[in-house]
Amino acid sequence: HSFNVRAGDEQRSFFSFKPAVAPFKCLVLPLSGHPSFAKPLQDVARRLRAGGVPARVDDAASASIGRRYARNDELGTPFAITVDFQTADDGTVTLRERDTTKQIRASIDEIVELVKCLVNGSTSWDDVLSKHPLVNTSTSDSTA
Repeated sequence: HSFNVRAGDEQRSFFSFKPAVAPFKCLVLPLSGHPSFAKPLQDVARRLRAGGVPARVDDAASASIGRRYARNDELGTPFAITVDFQTADDGTVTLRERDTTKQIRASIDEIVELVKCLVNGSTSWDDVLSKHPLVNTSTSDSTA
Protein backbone atom coordinates (compact mmCIF):
# COMPACT_ATOMS: atom_id res chain seq x y z
CA HIS A 1 0.00 0.00 0.00
CA SER A 2 1.02 3.62 -0.37
CA PHE A 3 0.18 5.00 3.08
CA ASN A 4 3.12 5.23 5.51
CA VAL A 5 4.04 6.74 8.86
CA ARG A 6 7.47 8.21 9.66
CA ALA A 7 9.45 5.97 11.96
CA GLY A 8 9.35 7.35 15.48
CA ASP A 9 6.66 9.92 14.69
CA GLU A 10 3.16 8.55 14.25
CA GLN A 11 1.85 12.08 13.68
CA ARG A 12 3.72 12.32 10.37
CA SER A 13 1.99 10.18 7.76
CA PHE A 14 2.53 10.31 4.02
CA PHE A 15 1.48 8.73 0.76
CA SER A 16 4.35 7.05 -1.05
CA PHE A 17 3.03 7.38 -4.59
CA LYS A 18 5.38 6.60 -7.43
CA PRO A 19 6.14 9.83 -9.30
CA ALA A 20 4.21 8.64 -12.35
CA VAL A 21 0.91 8.55 -10.41
CA ALA A 22 1.41 11.41 -7.94
CA PRO A 23 -0.96 14.29 -8.76
CA PHE A 24 1.84 16.83 -8.31
CA LYS A 25 5.38 15.66 -8.99
CA CYS A 26 7.27 18.46 -7.30
CA LEU A 27 6.74 21.07 -4.63
CA VAL A 28 8.62 24.35 -5.02
CA LEU A 29 8.90 26.41 -1.86
CA PRO A 30 10.89 29.24 -0.32
CA LEU A 31 12.67 28.79 2.99
CA SER A 32 10.94 31.96 4.20
CA GLY A 33 9.01 34.91 2.84
CA HIS A 34 12.20 36.86 2.03
CA PRO A 35 11.64 39.02 -1.08
CA SER A 36 14.81 37.74 -2.78
CA PHE A 37 13.22 34.27 -3.09
CA ALA A 38 10.26 35.32 -5.28
CA LYS A 39 12.03 35.43 -8.66
CA PRO A 40 13.96 32.13 -8.38
CA LEU A 41 10.86 30.44 -6.92
CA GLN A 42 8.73 31.35 -9.92
CA ASP A 43 11.60 30.59 -12.34
CA VAL A 44 12.01 27.04 -10.99
CA ALA A 45 8.26 26.37 -11.10
CA ARG A 46 8.00 27.75 -14.65
CA ARG A 47 10.91 25.63 -15.86
CA LEU A 48 9.49 22.46 -14.32
CA ARG A 49 6.07 23.05 -15.87
CA ALA A 50 7.64 23.87 -19.24
CA GLY A 51 9.46 20.53 -18.99
CA GLY A 52 6.20 18.68 -18.41
CA VAL A 53 6.54 18.32 -14.64
CA PRO A 54 3.39 19.29 -12.69
CA ALA A 55 4.71 21.50 -9.90
CA ARG A 56 3.01 23.14 -6.95
CA VAL A 57 4.31 26.33 -5.33
CA ASP A 58 3.85 26.59 -1.55
CA ASP A 59 4.76 30.13 -0.59
CA ALA A 60 2.91 30.08 2.75
CA ALA A 61 6.11 31.08 4.47
CA SER A 62 4.28 31.71 7.75
CA ALA A 63 4.48 27.94 8.43
CA SER A 64 7.81 26.28 9.21
CA ILE A 65 9.63 24.52 6.40
CA GLY A 66 9.11 21.20 8.19
CA ARG A 67 5.35 21.72 8.39
CA ARG A 68 5.20 22.61 4.70
CA TYR A 69 7.21 19.48 3.81
CA ALA A 70 4.91 17.36 6.00
CA ARG A 71 1.75 18.85 4.49
CA ASN A 72 2.93 17.98 0.98
CA ASP A 73 4.22 14.56 2.04
CA GLU A 74 0.64 13.83 3.16
CA LEU A 75 -0.50 14.67 -0.38
CA GLY A 76 2.04 12.26 -1.86
CA THR A 77 4.23 14.84 -3.62
CA PRO A 78 7.50 12.91 -4.23
CA PHE A 79 9.98 15.79 -4.56
CA ALA A 80 10.49 19.27 -3.12
CA ILE A 81 12.80 22.02 -4.31
CA THR A 82 13.67 24.66 -1.73
CA VAL A 83 14.84 28.17 -2.58
CA ASP A 84 16.90 29.64 0.26
CA PHE A 85 19.50 32.30 1.05
CA GLN A 86 22.25 30.30 -0.66
CA THR A 87 20.17 30.38 -3.87
CA ALA A 88 20.63 34.15 -4.03
CA ASP A 89 24.40 33.75 -3.52
CA ASP A 90 25.22 30.91 -5.92
CA GLY A 91 22.10 29.86 -7.85
CA THR A 92 21.77 26.49 -6.12
CA VAL A 93 18.67 24.93 -4.54
CA THR A 94 17.99 21.82 -2.51
CA LEU A 95 16.08 18.80 -3.77
CA ARG A 96 14.31 16.67 -1.14
CA GLU A 97 12.86 13.22 -1.69
CA ARG A 98 9.68 12.46 0.23
CA ASP A 99 10.22 8.83 1.32
CA THR A 100 13.78 9.19 2.65
CA THR A 101 13.60 12.96 3.41
CA LYS A 102 17.21 13.13 2.17
CA GLN A 103 18.34 16.25 0.34
CA ILE A 104 21.00 17.24 -2.17
CA ARG A 105 22.07 20.68 -3.41
CA ALA A 106 22.94 21.60 -6.98
CA SER A 107 22.39 24.34 -9.55
CA ILE A 108 18.83 25.18 -10.56
CA ASP A 109 19.57 23.82 -14.07
CA GLU A 110 20.80 20.50 -12.72
CA ILE A 111 17.97 20.10 -10.20
CA VAL A 112 15.30 20.80 -12.83
CA GLU A 113 16.85 18.18 -15.13
CA LEU A 114 17.14 15.68 -12.26
CA VAL A 115 13.47 16.10 -11.36
CA LYS A 116 12.46 15.55 -14.99
CA CYS A 117 14.53 12.35 -15.07
CA LEU A 118 13.18 11.16 -11.72
CA VAL A 119 9.60 11.77 -12.82
CA ASN A 120 9.97 10.04 -16.19
CA GLY A 121 11.78 7.10 -14.58
CA SER A 122 15.07 7.45 -16.45
CA THR A 123 16.93 7.75 -13.12
CA SER A 124 16.27 6.75 -9.53
CA TRP A 125 16.78 8.54 -6.22
CA ASP A 126 19.49 6.00 -5.38
CA ASP A 127 21.31 6.97 -8.60
CA VAL A 128 21.01 10.65 -7.65
CA LEU A 129 22.39 9.98 -4.17
CA SER A 130 25.33 8.06 -5.61
CA LYS A 131 26.39 11.16 -7.58
CA HIS A 132 25.57 14.01 -5.16
CA PRO A 133 26.56 14.61 -1.55
CA LEU A 134 23.78 14.86 1.01
CA VAL A 135 22.89 18.20 2.55
CA ASN A 136 22.93 18.25 6.35
CA THR A 137 19.25 18.65 7.28
CA SER A 138 19.33 18.17 11.02
CA THR A 139 16.80 20.96 11.58
CA SER A 140 15.18 21.60 8.20
CA ASP A 141 12.79 18.64 8.44
CA SER A 142 11.63 19.36 11.96
CA THR A 143 8.03 20.32 12.44
CA ALA A 144 8.60 22.49 15.50
